[in-house]
Amino acid sequence: MILHIVFGQSSIANLKAAFELDPQLEGEILCYEDDLAVGPLFILDTPDGRAARRDWWNAVQEITVPQPAEGETIPPPEDPIRSLKARLREEEELVIWIWAGQNPTDVCGYFWLVSQLDRFSGRIHLIYLNNLPFLNEKNGVFYPTHLSQILPKEYLKAKKLAREVSLAEFELDGDEWRRLMNENAGVRLLEGGKKIRGEAATYYDKDLLAATGKEFAKASKSSAAVIGKMKYPVMDHFLNWRLKELVKEGKLEARGELKSLKDYEIRQPGGPAEAEAPAAAENA
Repeated sequence: MILHIVFGQSSIANLKAAFELDPQLEGEILCYEDDLAVGPLFILDTPDGRAARRDWWNAVQEITVPQPAEGETIPPPEDPIRSLKARLREEEELVIWIWAGQNPTDVCGYFWLVSQLDRFSGRIHLIYLNNLPFLNEKNGVFYPTHLSQILPKEYLKAKKLAREVSLAEFELDGDEWRRLMNENAGVRLLEGGKKIRGEAATYYDKDLLAATGKEFAKASKSSAAVIGKMKYPVMDHFLNWRLKELVKEGKLEARGELKSLKDYEIRQPGGPAEAEAPAAAENA
């Protein structure tokens, strides 16, 4: 049996549709949703590391976690790969196909998996769509960066790329994951192939500031302008967090409730005064 692994819900629909076109491709789909291209990774293979990452996501999304009663503690998140390793031990016929588009989310996810699955070598396969041409709906050639961009019929071509992860890759790519954990960058960028470069969490701040004008406009407008120029888009949650941090630092002004990108407006400091300001001054 094939267990297909993808990173993010958007990768599921077309792969599942491809099963109907080729029964040999059919299998179960396992989706990991945490985007490892952003946020802390330090000692992520330990309970403390997983707890630190959970706390960071809660802070980014402003999720309030109820405080434990006196004497109680919040248990760390479970190891998300634990059940996968248990299945591989119990189901000897099970083989893994890791699907990775040429984007930092998928590549980081691949590094994370292979760093922990080396004892199952021979059963772990990779399909990496690295600078490979596919056909779009108009039969034009394009180079997808994400699985969601590939038509179901094109998965029949993609499956031919499946190959076993070699012993050398388990070692080298496992080392690369440990490097990423120790580097603990704020964002991770794909430079080509499987080469990941780490940058500070503030990496996109200059672009967000440049996309914001002197007049108030929806925060979503600045976010969309920055995402539109990216080869590998970053999730809205991350950019929303960065905009709110820029507001806290006084680098941007805001009005409205600082929740989702559609809930508030932003502008550069020193923009024109509010329309009601002169009237208020007269009344004074």
